[in-house]
Amino acid sequence: MLARTLKKVLLIMLVVVVYQNWGKIERVFNPSLVVADQTRANAQVVLYATSWCGYCTQIRRFLDAKGIPFKDVDIDTDTEARKAYEALGGRGIPILDVNGTLIRGFEPEAILAALK
Repeated sequence: MLARTLKKVLLIMLVVVVYQNWGKIERVFNPSLVVADQTRANAQVVLYATSWCGYCTQIRRFLDAKGIPFKDVDIDTDTEARKAYEALGGRGIPILDVNGTLIRGFEPEAILAALK
């Protein structure tokens, strides 16, 4: 009985470890992901947003989850950021500048496409 319980606990621990390290495991079996990660790391991404915007929060979470570094500028508190936002024709938030491509709103597919 004890051996059976121990096997279940070890199996659960194995599943948790695999889940936590899935990105590393995936890169071993799919080396093309390393190139994609390098492209993302070299990208110039600027998020024009506010602290109270729900879509801005979604973009932040998305970029963090994908491991995409970005500069987060708050157009409510930073006057220079506000001027840059207005120069981009800022009507509505968020605006994401990915390597010179402007993406308005939360559009995950467009963000990933702009990173390629």
